[in-house]
Amino acid sequence: MNNEDKLRDYLKRATTDLRTARRRIAEMEQRDQEPIAIVGMACRYPGGVRSPEDMWHLITDVAEPGDGAVRSDDGAVRSEDRATGSAAGATAITPFPEDRGWDTDALYDPELSTPGTSYVREGGFLHDAAEFDAEFFGISPREALAMDPQQRLLLETSWEVLERAGIDPSSVAGSDGGVFMGAGHPGYGVFGRTAPEIIEGYGMTGKAASVISGRVSYTLGLEGPAVTVDTACSSSLVALHLAVQALRKGECSFALAGGVTVMPTPELFVEFSRQRGLAADGRCKSFAAAADGTGWSEGVGVLLVERLSDARRNGHQVLAVVRGSAVNQDGASNGLTAPNGPSQERVIRQALADARLGVGDVDAVEAHGTGTRLGDPIEAHALLATYGQRPPGAGPLRLGSLKSNIGHTQAAAGVGGVIKMVLAMRHALLPRTLHVDAPTPHVDWTSGAVELLTEARDWPRSDAPRRAAVSSFGVSGTNAHVILEEPPSDGAPEEAGATAPDAATATTPAPATTPATGAVPWPVSGKNPVALRAQAGRLRAYLADRPEAGARDVALSLATTRADLEHRAVVVADDRAALLDGLAALAQGRPAPHVTTGETTSGARNQVFVFPGQGAQWVGMARELMASAPVFAESMARCGEALAPFVDWDFAAEVDGSLERVDVVQPLSWAVMVSLAELWRSYGVEPAAVVGHSQGEIA
Repeated sequence: MNNEDKLRDYLKRATTDLRTARRRIAEMEQRDQEPIAIVGMACRYPGGVRSPEDMWHLITDVAEPGDGAVRSDDGAVRSEDRATGSAAGATAITPFPEDRGWDTDALYDPELSTPGTSYVREGGFLHDAAEFDAEFFGISPREALAMDPQQRLLLETSWEVLERAGIDPSSVAGSDGGVFMGAGHPGYGVFGRTAPEIIEGYGMTGKAASVISGRVSYTLGLEGPAVTVDTACSSSLVALHLAVQALRKGECSFALAGGVTVMPTPELFVEFSRQRGLAADGRCKSFAAAADGTGWSEGVGVLLVERLSDARRNGHQVLAVVRGSAVNQDGASNGLTAPNGPSQERVIRQALADARLGVGDVDAVEAHGTGTRLGDPIEAHALLATYGQRPPGAGPLRLGSLKSNIGHTQAAAGVGGVIKMVLAMRHALLPRTLHVDAPTPHVDWTSGAVELLTEARDWPRSDAPRRAAVSSFGVSGTNAHVILEEPPSDGAPEEAGATAPDAATATTPAPATTPATGAVPWPVSGKNPVALRAQAGRLRAYLADRPEAGARDVALSLATTRADLEHRAVVVADDRAALLDGLAALAQGRPAPHVTTGETTSGARNQVFVFPGQGAQWVGMARELMASAPVFAESMARCGEALAPFVDWDFAAEVDGSLERVDVVQPLSWAVMVSLAELWRSYGVEPAAVVGHSQGEIA
């Protein structure tokens, strides 16, 4: 080879290497900026909110106190008292709970004349925070007692969020799923009130902040990163930011991200009363002239997130995507706990840069909006200086805060704002912010195009997708900002007003080959008989309110997206009304002809299909299934095609024949077995083995 050939060969290799390098760089850039899909949401917040749907009812169509709403002891508004369609919103603030050992009479002192008192006696509470199904998670009563309630709540909501996304929680063990949870210091006081021998050996793990995330990973068997984040009020939004970064870097294939706050003691009320930082009535009056402090609350929210490409490949419903996020710090500013406007502006611009968007591309901001005289004006000025400087033709930025409804849930505040804005995008409605007598006069609202949502606003679709941002600013000085976007139009089609899916409904559409007629099975399971009945009751109540939920879609979801627990039942009927009646009977513990119950060995999950050989056939077998079940009929047709070269009789004709010839019965029985297995597989039942029996031999 002469020098000219060598040079030509070298240039070819160099060109190929350069193209490969460019492709890899492009792939890395695409991965680092890929949108992150939110595929599941679960939450519990004050006001009886136990799901995203409950939150939406609370902040939109519930009459306010004094408008005829009747509340239960936990502050929840009963469904019959809702002013449907009013978009009025409601507050979830109630008196201090009576089951935590607080001396509420001695605690309250409007003048703060006595140490250890508070001028506030209301807040937002999870009145069932002490309830926990320890048996469900295989936890002993002693260990459960020692566990911080924040651990318990996160276990329950983490399980729920997987099922709401259409994932069997027992199927994720051994995966690289990550857990990123925001939480503050628990202050769980059981250790001073309980005999040491009762909780001995569980104290460390019961109150360690690291175990808040680690226990979720342990219980579900997740082997990706597990991180507990404490940046005070911004914790859950920082946790989401870290989850987004981990997904983009390939550290995990999916992640649970969120936050939790429970107040076992009144310490926060006492401490912030001394700083005069609380609203006397416990209500956050975000950006209002009447703002007089924040209102403490409790809550828990968990998101299931994964890369958008993975969500599409896995067939998961995308509720929204995280387009961009950013976290920064105030640094040496005007005070450790004081908010810093320039830092808030920077974190907004950083998140916009991460999302590759401009200030005019975001329609609404779910603000931190604590209702303090210092914090709200600083935040409003930062928003006016960024989003308020909108390009010509862009409408004003809409501004609101969930804290006006449920109070400041601290480490769970940011994730609550994310859930609210995801629901707002899906319902095409921006809820109003409560308790605004007038916009705060400490802000020059004319300096930018920002409009406070004192009334609910429709959120119509435009040429661009709906986008919203969520802010959280920690008392530690750590700020977070996340930009959300409605699902891409090339994803699964959805109605603009659709609600987030419940665990009881299908999140994966039934296959086109699902039979259109005939009996439908609804399987239900629980950890014990009481749980089984309760699950049936919840499922029936949910489906009774949603006539649009198809019986076969529900059957598919129950069979493929729920954990198979030990106590099981199946309701089988030909129509939806009979199925609902069967669920009612199961919930009430009474027998019904179309309800079957049973119990299986804990942990037994493998199914084996065992089929008989010659002698079990009968004239007319398979006719009804071939007419009613397309999957079965298609499989039988394929079996007929496979047999055709080896037999001298017509397959279709013999199915309707007398089945007297041995050389016909054996192949037909084989075809029925294969087709029955395919039918069960279409319903999500995947056997560990298929066993057939032929002429006395196991085949």
